Amino acid sequence: MIQRIAGKKISELAAKFKAVAVTGARQTGKTTLVKQIFKDKPYVSLENPDNRSFALEDPRGFLANYPNGAILDEIQRTPALFSYLQEILDNTKQKGLFILTGSNNFLLQQSISQTLAGRIATIHLLPFSIEELKNGKVLPKNDDELMIKGFYPPVYDQEIDPQDWCPNYIRTYIEKDVRQIKNITDLIVFERFIKLLAGRSGQELNNSALAVETGVDVKTVQSWIGILESSFIIYLLKPHHKNFNKTIVKRPKLYFYDSALVCYLLGIRDNNHLQTHPLKGAIFEGMVITELLKNRTNAGLDINLFYWRDKTGHEVDLIIDNGKTLLPIEIKSGMTISKDYFKNIDYWTNLSGSKKAFILYTGEQHQKRSDGTEIMNWRALNSLGD
Repeated sequence: MIQRIAGKKISELAAKFKAVAVTGARQTGKTTLVKQIFKDKPYVSLENPDNRSFALEDPRGFLANYPNGAILDEIQRTPALFSYLQEILDNTKQKGLFILTGSNNFLLQQSISQTLAGRIATIHLLPFSIEELKNGKVLPKNDDELMIKGFYPPVYDQEIDPQDWCPNYIRTYIEKDVRQIKNITDLIVFERFIKLLAGRSGQELNNSALAVETGVDVKTVQSWIGILESSFIIYLLKPHHKNFNKTIVKRPKLYFYDSALVCYLLGIRDNNHLQTHPLKGAIFEGMVITELLKNRTNAGLDINLFYWRDKTGHEVDLIIDNGKTLLPIEIKSGMTISKDYFKNIDYWTNLSGSKKAFILYTGEQHQKRSDGTEIMNWRALNSLGD
């Protein structure tokens, strides 16, 4: 089993809070991880019809069976339990009593915010990180292969071909999660909408243009974006607010949490196709940004990632806002260092006065320039700031 970095933080939270919720997309290994960490706790799946029926018909009696707590999986299927859990947590001093997990994050977070706010810690578990794959000795050496294969656990621990896994994942997600969250009558239109988003990976989100192309109104597009975002299918990278006396864009940029899903939705099936695809740079950019996201979520930290673009077209792919300092990062899918790599970084550092900047690319050369710019292979991103 590939060890998950987030396991350490989950254990820490369970020692401080009365309950912990582990959320994330489907098939990221939430259940496997919490069962490994909390071996002594009984595990109850509320996907099971008998368990679910008991919990819905007699929630107090159901919870009475677990005086020392339990792992309650797919708990969003039984919303009535949350009020009774609130009562139990308010009347105990025991830490880490209940561990909650669920695939439908929209419904799970909704129930938590309504009844358990302040009583429970939440951590997001994303697919494998590059460090986890490396430690598990299953990390593909080729970057193009990694983009197509993605990072979801079943592709590695069950050795399922991503071309078989991705369509089944999308179908299951749409038929189970989307139906539960919102009564979408035409699921075919929703699936086409997801494919349209894949074609806009790395671009500014334009709801009006999407509405026209999809044939629905803007409110529907906004609702669908919210569903996909809360389900950890897509990620919206917000623009940084600091303008340095420049007019800056205010729309977020759209990325998918996993490169394999983007490749599948775009019809990219092999390395040769990916190498010549016009969106290869955007897919690579999204993969790198998601790795930095994983570093934050695995540590239970707030996301501090942004991008910056002004109205004249100057753009920095990523800004890490550490509060006191802003760290600019350019992400390039090429293997050869080019002077074009420095154009936007130089512009931004001159504007902001930043003393340090990074360029992440797929080449092997590591350079530290006198102006504070460091060029490194993207797989070494864990050393940013060292």
